[in-house]
Amino acid sequence: MNQRRDDGRPSRPHRPASMMRRFLDSEAAGGILLMAVTVLALICANSPLSRAYFDALGTYVLGLSVLHWINDALMALFFLLVGLEIKREFLDGQLSTWPRRVLPGIAALGGMVVPALVYVAVTWKEPALLRGWAIPAATDIAFALGVLAVLGSRIPPSLKIFLTALAILDDLGAIIIIALFYTSDLSLPMLAAAFGCIAVLIACNRFGVRSLVPYLLIGALLWFFVLKSGIHATLAGVVLALTIPLDPNPKATRAETSPLHRLEHGLHGWVAFAIIPIFGFANAGVSFAGFTPSALLAPLPMGIALGLLIGKQVGVFGFSMLAFRFGLADVPAGATRLQCYGVALLCGIGFTMSLFIGALAFPDSPALNDATKIGVLAGSILSALAGLAILRFAPREALPARGGQHVVDRHVAR
Repeated sequence: MNQRRDDGRPSRPHRPASMMRRFLDSEAAGGILLMAVTVLALICANSPLSRAYFDALGTYVLGLSVLHWINDALMALFFLLVGLEIKREFLDGQLSTWPRRVLPGIAALGGMVVPALVYVAVTWKEPALLRGWAIPAATDIAFALGVLAVLGSRIPPSLKIFLTALAILDDLGAIIIIALFYTSDLSLPMLAAAFGCIAVLIACNRFGVRSLVPYLLIGALLWFFVLKSGIHATLAGVVLALTIPLDPNPKATRAETSPLHRLEHGLHGWVAFAIIPIFGFANAGVSFAGFTPSALLAPLPMGIALGLLIGKQVGVFGFSMLAFRFGLADVPAGATRLQCYGVALLCGIGFTMSLFIGALAFPDSPALNDATKIGVLAGSILSALAGLAILRFAPREALPARGGQHVVDRHVAR
């Protein structure tokens, strides 16, 4: 039944559109915080605090180093949130219909394929480095939305939603890449136990269990078994997310009462303002002792930096232009092609997921890890600055859509 607004007129029940607004706001604020802790990590790694910083990350607690607890346990909660967002967007949000999926899907595909090709083109002479091909294929949604937040109302909401949808599909691609290409030797007994947990989670969903407690308890067991199985433990968070019920209670007046929405809302603040900043602080610190500008010209950092800066913009914008050219999608409402190009540049901010994949690609080489961080930082910073400059000065007039009609009225673009 429709609710009544303050003016007495009926209104529809509150649906995920407001959730998208809260999501954008929290991710943007989290991105700004992530920028701050990145600078703090670099200061710690290049100051008298350096020894304490690296020793603390290497301290072992319950069989794992602090850095491993952050990357394997805390980041499992990040991937749980990513999985919840993917499921919600596909079933009840911005990606719930094929027309809505077309443009971000095509752009995300280009944004993964072309950066990987650029990386391989730079590093192909050193086969040991080819394992890092996926590092520049990821987009950091928090960082990118943090940059967009600086621009305020100059950016039409449709572009922010486009970037969010693109990054969500990008995350889905990264999850598949991690599962397929960054799995170590498998333990069949632990893998069987993990599948047993998944079967119980699916049964809970099928039998209509709406309390989150059973899902979270079984999810904790699932994380342990996945950790011991040889598959990266963070993927347990994604699998758990896909089993959380989404359908709203038909007797409720708000869609957000479903278990998935409750868990998503409960995690957002912790992930945006605690888990991701902790991850950034732990992984962004790289010592520049003995560093020379020529180090950026080494194949690994150069491949990553060019993949993010060049590959991302060419992939995202080029594939988007092909979609526009062949009539597969329209320019986002109220946006110009130049603004779309600015957003494509921001997709080169690969910070969180790129660092994460880099740690998986070169787990036993501190030197390659440092080179990865340098490449990710260089590519991400240059992409952010370039995208910010383009979007700051890009005209905001809406372009005509197919058939000569404007995509949106001009007042929307303002």
